[in-house]
Amino acid sequence: MDVAGQAITILAVVVGALTTHVTNHLLERQRMRHLLLTRWDERKLETYAEYIDAVRTCIYSAVMLYEARTGLSPSERAATSLAEELTEAEGVRSRAFERVMLLAEDQVIEAAHSINTATKAIDWRARGTTEGPLEEWRELNREAFRAINRFHESARADLGVLGAFQGADHSARALILPESRREGQATADGE
Repeated sequence: MDVAGQAITILAVVVGALTTHVTNHLLERQRMRHLLLTRWDERKLETYAEYIDAVRTCIYSAVMLYEARTGLSPSERAATSLAEELTEAEGVRSRAFERVMLLAEDQVIEAAHSINTATKAIDWRARGTTEGPLEEWRELNREAFRAINRFHESARADLGVLGAFQGADHSARALILPESRREGQATADGE
């Protein structure tokens, strides 16, 4: 083989090695980027789920306190115990919200702010800080669940989950609240 042929062979081997090295480097970089995105998506999903769980616990605690305080539903537990439980649930919700603030994009954070506003109104009504009729209490709960649904939609978009809620159809499945009882009127199940 002449010198020119050997130089071409050596050049081809060097170009092949460089191409293989660059390709492997780019593929490894892409794989690492994908792993990081997946890891953050998993963290976000956990954070969003924990936040909604904390929100629902607050709502449940507020409902228990409201019903006991207003006599809507008798409770074996004292109102002070229920109020303490609500205070503890609010602390968990606040800490979960802070994690949302660290990981979420703007739309999810705004949706979480809306939930906090709606659920604080429920908390205040349950504690007796604000007053109003039962129908207004029900509307506060409906608004909280609409805010939760908006949060779900924003979180799904942030996580890249395909599909969407069915708008008003889904929101109509909110918290089921007891009908108002009029004096002397039996409830639907004959109580």
